[in-house]
Amino acid sequence: MSKKKSLFICLCIFFCIVFFTPRLLNAQMHSSVSLDNQVYYILEQAEIRGLITPLPGTRPYTRSLIIRKINEILNAGETKRLTDAEKAVLNLYIDNLSKPKAGIDWRNGNFGIQTIVGKKEVPLSLNIGVTANIEGSISVNSENFYYGFDTWIGVTLNGDLGNYFSYDIKLRAGLIRAPRLELGEYNTYYDGFVTSGGYNPDEFKNEKIMVYSEPLTDFPYAYRKKWDGSIFQFSDLSDFHDWPEDFAGGYSLPAELTASFLDDRLILRLGRITREWGSTSFGSSLTLNQAARPFIAFEADFNPVSWFSISTMTGGLEYFNRDGIKVSSATFQNMFSVTMLQFRIKNYFFAELIDGVVYPKRFELGYIAPIVSNFFFQNNIGDFDNLAMTLSLRGQVPGIGSIWVSFFVDEMFLTEDLLTLDRQMISLQAGMHLPLPFLSFTSLKVSYTRINPYCYTHNRNFNPWYNGLMETNYVNNGVNLGYYLPPNSDELLVRFETMPIKNITANLQYQMIRHGADFGSSAVDGSNLYSELDPHGRSTNPVLKRFFLRDGAYQWNHIIKAGVEWTLTKLPISLFSEAGVVITYFTNADGPANSGEYSEYSKINTTEYPESTYAIIKLGIRIFPEK
Repeated sequence: MSKKKSLFICLCIFFCIVFFTPRLLNAQMHSSVSLDNQVYYILEQAEIRGLITPLPGTRPYTRSLIIRKINEILNAGETKRLTDAEKAVLNLYIDNLSKPKAGIDWRNGNFGIQTIVGKKEVPLSLNIGVTANIEGSISVNSENFYYGFDTWIGVTLNGDLGNYFSYDIKLRAGLIRAPRLELGEYNTYYDGFVTSGGYNPDEFKNEKIMVYSEPLTDFPYAYRKKWDGSIFQFSDLSDFHDWPEDFAGGYSLPAELTASFLDDRLILRLGRITREWGSTSFGSSLTLNQAARPFIAFEADFNPVSWFSISTMTGGLEYFNRDGIKVSSATFQNMFSVTMLQFRIKNYFFAELIDGVVYPKRFELGYIAPIVSNFFFQNNIGDFDNLAMTLSLRGQVPGIGSIWVSFFVDEMFLTEDLLTLDRQMISLQAGMHLPLPFLSFTSLKVSYTRINPYCYTHNRNFNPWYNGLMETNYVNNGVNLGYYLPPNSDELLVRFETMPIKNITANLQYQMIRHGADFGSSAVDGSNLYSELDPHGRSTNPVLKRFFLRDGAYQWNHIIKAGVEWTLTKLPISLFSEAGVVITYFTNADGPANSGEYSEYSKINTTEYPESTYAIIKLGIRIFPEK
């Protein structure tokens, strides 16, 4: 059968579902719930405890699905002993996420309009809401003091277009300051690399880029950009800028149109929103993580039976203004397509296979169609794209806990030097999540993640469809699509989280993060998202071998932090705070960096690679908190 006939049949099936499916649900807001909402943590806890049937692996969830799952928890709790505090928490979220009432709702900062249209009484609604999020943070050590802030005000427009379709548009304006330091320059290949040809004589070309520290007023690798595109630096309004080093203004425009059919078994969405895909613990995905920036995409999620689901998405990625809005956008014009197959054995075993690709923008039917494997299809059209695959396995004993392993492959070759070659561009993760019985919705999460050098990166290539070198690394707006760590790093994470009463959440967390230096005289190749792997001698060049911690300088971060959020009972206000300590230092190999030799290493403290201990305090308030 030709591709045109396959596409025609798929479209016919879609329209039959839309126009002939009986009304199964009253209109009840099928738009998504933000991944920042604590309800995702609650649902994950309920799944581990066996209070609900397995959750979909594609987040965010629709409001209608979440309310359905909460009711399922409450019903199961009649026999499996939910505490009074847990019941209060669940009822609170049902109230917060239910369809807004018509008229003015001062408690939620919302004005709603609802009507019925036509003989079939099709419901239409429009809700207009306001929200504000104000947070400030400081960082202090023995020598320096830094301050930053994120202040956002917004207007939301959402509602239903009949029984099956919902829309949600958010308009936000922000005032931001996130200071950081210039650390030095980094070679995208490595120092001493000689330009060589590929499709074009100058295709593989080294470039020096400036490397910056993590934002100084936030914990390492925890800062999340909230603005879209570029920002407006008040000290220089003549151009757009890539980062709010000082006072700056920004905007954010997430939006979606979502349809739900067949009791939420089929969900279609066109949206520019934040997502997380995978059945590993929430926030742990190696493939598409909630830490990534939003992008516009069409997605479909189909759960025909309890043991299987298929999800697919195609969207356009956004450039990062690293070299100005003309040059940066000209070299980054990428699409992202991904398909996920999930298999479940009741509430005990979960397996998923994810097949993704980043490719220069073109109408590529093979990548868009979920019935075709991206991995194999590239062999049919030529090697100009960045492929990735993920295999994840999770097992759990309801009421006891769950364990998982996840394996992400960017590039991999089965050779004798499997453990030492940079070309093994993979990520590995293992973890466990245990519910604790002595407080309501309380858990302990422990995980270890390892990101190999060059993982999530890709060579810049000349493409037949564009004039110039094009980037196809696994990023969106300068931020990794996958896990939040950079290449050549690892992390040990221990997190305790609880909701002792319905309007308070609290957490305590420890992280050890180690990362190869991407600046200075002992920089390690492959330690930056813009690194490019030498296409020649990948199995023989000593530079292209890796010995984690033993082939150059590495930064060690020990992070201890605690957070709490208190939602006031009688006022539409949430207060939150986070505080902690970061101990950071470097080690260096005894031998030269990138020598291809295993070396001993030791702790150092130099002007180039200094050690430091600093405290961070963050305070914030949400007025009419966004749901």
